[in-house]
Amino acid sequence: MSELQFTIPTLFGLEGVCADEVRRLNLPQVQAENGRVLCTGTDASLPRLNLNIRTGERVLLTLGTFPARDFDALFEGTRALPWERFIPKNGQFPVKGHCLNSALRSVPACQSIVKKAIAARLGGKYGLNTLPETGALHQVQFSIMGDEAALMLDTSGPGLHKRGYRAQGVAAPLRETLAAGLVLLSRYRGKDPLCDPFCGSGTIPIEAALIAKNRAPGLNRSFSAQKWSWLDKKLWMSAADEAEDREFDGEYEIWGGDIDPEAVALAKHNAQLAEVEDIVRFDVDDATRFHWGGLYGRVVTNPPYGERVMERKEAEELYRAFGRAWDKLPEGWKLYLLSSHTEFERTFGKRADKKRKLYNGMLKCDLFMYL
Repeated sequence: MSELQFTIPTLFGLEGVCADEVRRLNLPQVQAENGRVLCTGTDASLPRLNLNIRTGERVLLTLGTFPARDFDALFEGTRALPWERFIPKNGQFPVKGHCLNSALRSVPACQSIVKKAIAARLGGKYGLNTLPETGALHQVQFSIMGDEAALMLDTSGPGLHKRGYRAQGVAAPLRETLAAGLVLLSRYRGKDPLCDPFCGSGTIPIEAALIAKNRAPGLNRSFSAQKWSWLDKKLWMSAADEAEDREFDGEYEIWGGDIDPEAVALAKHNAQLAEVEDIVRFDVDDATRFHWGGLYGRVVTNPPYGERVMERKEAEELYRAFGRAWDKLPEGWKLYLLSSHTEFERTFGKRADKKRKLYNGMLKCDLFMYL
C-alpha cells in the first residue's frame, strides 16, 4: 500500500486534542496546525480515521499542494495530480473550497478552473470528451491560502460530528465534536462521576459515555469513501472489528439534567440511538440547585450564553445562581464550563484556575476550568 496524506479539519482550539487522538491510532507524521491536523497513512488508515476520530470535522485525502499565484498555475497544478488513481470513469466530482489572503479571490472562478482541470486529466486518461458523472460521489475540496493551493477528496461525506444518534436537537445544540473535545480536555477517563446540569439534548453526557466505553463514534454511520472502487471493502470491516475489540464495559456514573422536560426526553432518546442508555441517566432538574452526593467528580457543561438562547441578563442571573450552587459542592469537584459571555467569571463569582479559547461554530468562547 502506498503512502497517503490526510488532512483533518478541526474547530479552532481542538487541534491538539485531535492530534493526540490520531497519535493513539499509531499514524505517522502527525502535525497540529491552525484549524487542522495533518498525518500520513495507508489505505487502511482511511477507514480507521473516519470510524475513530471524535474531535475532527472530517477526513480529507490530500492529493497535492502547489503554488497557485494565478488561474493558469491553478489549472496546471490541478491537472498534474493523479486524479485517475482515485476517481473512476463514471465518478462524480463536484468541487467546493475556500480562498484566504490569496490573489485568487473568486471562489466560483476557482471552482470552475479546478473542475475543468480534473475533467481534462480524467478525459485524457479515459479517452472521453464528456465524463458521465453517474457513479459514486468523490467530493473535491480546494484550499487556497496565500499563494499555496491544496487539493483534497472528502472521504467522510456528512461531517464527522453527525454520529447518527441525534435526529434533531434543541435550540443552539453543541456540536458532537466539540462536546467530545470538552470531555477529553477535562481528562475524563470513566473513573469518577461526570455531570452536565445544562444537558440540553444530552450531547456532552452521551459523548462522555462513548469515551468511557472507548466506543468508536463512527460505528453507527456510513461514509462517502465506502463506495469508492479503489478502496478495498474489507478494510472497513477490519477497521470496525478492531474498533469493537477495543471497547470495554464497566460501571459508570454519568448524569445529565435540564430544566426543560422536552430536552430531557430528547436526551434519553438520543442515548438509546447511541446505545449508551444503560450507562447515562437523565433527569428534569434545575441547575441552580445542583448538588451531588459524592465527595468528588467533574462537571462538564455548556450553559446558555445570552447571545444565542436567552437574553444576556437572564444568562447572568443563571450564572450567579449556578455559582452559589457550585460553592456548596465539596472540594474534590472540578468544573469545565464553556461560555462566550465576556463577564462570566464576574457573574459566577469566582475566577477560573485556567482558561482555554475554543470556538462553538463561529462563536468565540472560553472553557473556564475550576480545578
